[in-house]
Amino acid sequence: MNDLIDTQRFEEIKAAGELPSPKGIALSIARMSQRGDASLAELARLVQGDPALVGRLVRAANGTLAPGARPVVALRDALAVLGMAAVRNLAMGFSLISSSGEGLCRSFPYARFWTGSVIRAIAMQRILTRLRTAGVEESFSVGLLAGIGALGLASVFPAQYSRVLDEARGDPLALLDLERQAFAMTHVELSAAMLADWGMPRFFVAAVLRHESALSLPAGEVSREYSLTLALGLARALENACMTDDLSRGAALDAARALAARMEWVPEQVSALYEDVAADWKEWSAMLPVDAYTLPGLSASPEPVLEVQPEPPSAPIGPAANDAPGGDGLRVLVVEDDAATRLTLQTLLVRGGYRVATAEDGVRGMECALEFQPHIMVVDWMMPQMNGLELTRTLRQTRLGRNIYIIVLTSHEEDARLVEAFESGVDDYMVKPLRPRVLEARLRAGQRLVRMQRELETEREEIRRYAAELGVSNRRLQEVSLTDALTGFPNRRYAMERIGQEWAIAQRSNRALSCMLIDVDHFRQINETYGRDVADRVLEQTARAIRACMRAQDVVCRTGGDEFLIVCPDTDLQQAQACAQRVVTGVAAVPVQAGRLRLKSSISVGVAERLPAMPDADALLTLADQALLAAKKAGRNCVRTAG
Repeated sequence: MNDLIDTQRFEEIKAAGELPSPKGIALSIARMSQRGDASLAELARLVQGDPALVGRLVRAANGTLAPGARPVVALRDALAVLGMAAVRNLAMGFSLISSSGEGLCRSFPYARFWTGSVIRAIAMQRILTRLRTAGVEESFSVGLLAGIGALGLASVFPAQYSRVLDEARGDPLALLDLERQAFAMTHVELSAAMLADWGMPRFFVAAVLRHESALSLPAGEVSREYSLTLALGLARALENACMTDDLSRGAALDAARALAARMEWVPEQVSALYEDVAADWKEWSAMLPVDAYTLPGLSASPEPVLEVQPEPPSAPIGPAANDAPGGDGLRVLVVEDDAATRLTLQTLLVRGGYRVATAEDGVRGMECALEFQPHIMVVDWMMPQMNGLELTRTLRQTRLGRNIYIIVLTSHEEDARLVEAFESGVDDYMVKPLRPRVLEARLRAGQRLVRMQRELETEREEIRRYAAELGVSNRRLQEVSLTDALTGFPNRRYAMERIGQEWAIAQRSNRALSCMLIDVDHFRQINETYGRDVADRVLEQTARAIRACMRAQDVVCRTGGDEFLIVCPDTDLQQAQACAQRVVTGVAAVPVQAGRLRLKSSISVGVAERLPAMPDADALLTLADQALLAAKKAGRNCVRTAG
């Protein structure tokens, strides 16, 4: 993936903080998938430990079936339809939804992000199922995770990314520019890098990298990556149509129809697809731990309601200020199956100025913890379905749960039981019956820990900010070292590295590769006659004319005083010759203005194509240099080829 993604910058961001990553069963599935001998039976046993995941995988498998096919109802059948890689990526996506429903980035729309991601996933699966193209098994997970880089920036640089989002004000192009300035990497590039790091196939990574600008890609390209890019771009346009209001929906659907037209779809198919996606969303939203964003014109399933009590003005049992982040009362979750004890704890805590949520058993307590994100939990040891220690162990496996201060309620103080509790991850314990003064003391200990965690997070954020700034500075220094100051083109050092990379890619995949060597005609005479300033002006305007005539995939470099190298990937000799002739004509058509001087400029171009017998990129450059020499001997202002 090095030719698609700046892996060095990705590793810098990865080292700066915790990027979103799978937890629990999803992590176990990811590890299993790395083994070559893992069986579907073994995978099924692992997945069965999460009933919610079973339902989601069955639903995803049915989404890949052709109309009229017999629906999948059994887990084994769903796994067989999807395959190991798709199951791994789906489990990863669902895990990220559960663990990243909220975060520290103030301006990042977590609920809207995940709602849009699920809708894009539904649309992508629908599109590839209709096209019956390769990769339909991975389609849902690719759609779901295509924007994961935005969540990554919000997670690693919450304060900085919040400022970037505020400044961008919803403008996609401005957002990309601001991201590159702040982090030396956009959310699109980070999404592609994260998916590549997780083992997503290259063609999907390439589609993710280009899908947000799919409409600006040249029409007529025929490749797997191009068709997947269009499909993902269409899925994103449908996501925008579902997420926007009635006034803006028309523009989003117009963009969807324009992309669909490149796929040879008629407008009516887009309208039908939009309705299907909306209907599927209603089913999926009921199966996912999504804090559903309210969709204009679509009715999302209502989100679960927590028993959160407002702060009353009653006299507190503890300090008036709770040292909570942001100045609000600390969030405390009470998990207790006895209604009387639960009510007593809730009353005491509310009077102390805490924001309180309650749950009646361990399973519901786990759900509430992920939604409410408490600072402190008071958990009864003995409960049905999942006891307090099981709940604690499960929470400690999540990123959120590692930072919660957990107090367990017990009726016993035997050493062996208390050792078991602390080994399970409990921070403190209280013996029943409840004593308010003891509870107050335990909570003060929890407050101190929360304060320390907050200070530590502030220090981490400072380190991340400095790391981001250092990464940007390093990237700019690297760009300066590889860039020609006069023309803005990459310099000779970059040119040699890039043609070596393109040579390796072309040789590995048996793809065409051509290059052009360009000299500015009579440049030494211009320099000697008119001086360096005029000569520099000639170079600047010649470079501008060359850039205007080149294709998007071509790489233009300045390799010497008046010498340029153009690397042309996926280009045969005939195509490169036509492009070179266009460049020669374009340069000759634009006279050079230097003060009162008006000079004519021209170039000579030598073109060569990679041949099977060539040992390396140097042989290709040598052949192009021979062609350039032939162009000069032919009178200059012309193109000559070799190959």
